[in-house]
Amino acid sequence: MNCHGKDIKVFTANSNPDVAKEICDVLGIELGKSETTTFSDGEIAVSLFESVRGSDCFIVQSTCSPVNNNLMELLIMIDAMKRASAARITAVIPYFGYARQDRKAKSRDPISAKLVADLITTAGADRLLTMDLHVPQIEGFFNLPVDHLIGSPILASFIRNVDGFDPEEFTVLAPDLGSIARARQFATRLGCPLALIDKRRQRANVCEVVNIIGDVKDKKIILVDDIIDTAGTICNAAEAITKIGGAKEIYAYATHAVLSGQAIERLKNSLIKKVILLDTIPIPKEKMLDKFEVLHVGSTFAEAIRRIYIDSPVSSLFD
Repeated sequence: MNCHGKDIKVFTANSNPDVAKEICDVLGIELGKSETTTFSDGEIAVSLFESVRGSDCFIVQSTCSPVNNNLMELLIMIDAMKRASAARITAVIPYFGYARQDRKAKSRDPISAKLVADLITTAGADRLLTMDLHVPQIEGFFNLPVDHLIGSPILASFIRNVDGFDPEEFTVLAPDLGSIARARQFATRLGCPLALIDKRRQRANVCEVVNIIGDVKDKKIILVDDIIDTAGTICNAAEAITKIGGAKEIYAYATHAVLSGQAIERLKNSLIKKVILLDTIPIPKEKMLDKFEVLHVGSTFAEAIRRIYIDSPVSSLFD
């Protein structure tokens, strides 16, 4: 592909090679030749094996676990391309780590999401392409253009195509107040009613269900969140709406499968029938459960990259 005098090149470090390859397959180009390795002392080394001078370069790298290694790989690759005279560098970050540290929860707390945004900008990125930031206000942490994709069209399309889907049988549930905007958007796409779990979090990763707002009795429930981390939130919500609310079946939909701590054990033993996830974060084989269904984001990111490259609007991807 060649447009306005610049060719397009897509590179990847170590966190999302499968997504990067899918993006390249959709675009009909070869994945950029590079290598990201680690020295014996833990320092990261990046080598580019082809010229990027004058090219429109896209680096695909989620800052998932190991978060700091993946972040440094991204920063060093951006720096390498900047010093090699790339015309434009877009950081393609399907999952943006540190996004939950977006404000001061108590005195003397850092705002780490802002720090990471500054690091990416200082390294030399010209643009950011990401999906489902924990809070959309993080876009304002960047002093460069941000294209913020949403995962709900992929998730909604999947459930609409399930045999026998009837929106009157389903209720979309927000497992906490922070998820209500996302759940409302999802419910609108499916034409389903909306319900809410009102909970009080007493300490980190421990939450107490307080009340169920909305009709869930004898309904098939779609629990919607952006991240499944330790899975405490959705598993507690699933138990509450089944035992207290009388829900019929429970499905969980989330964009980012962080799956840390006791997440796999909790999900395996939970009342959730199926967990639908996107592959913004690769799921290791040892963490895959039979109830997991993983949908691909590569084609969505490929279309966004194509539009960025030809200076076409990206917003219509949200429709």
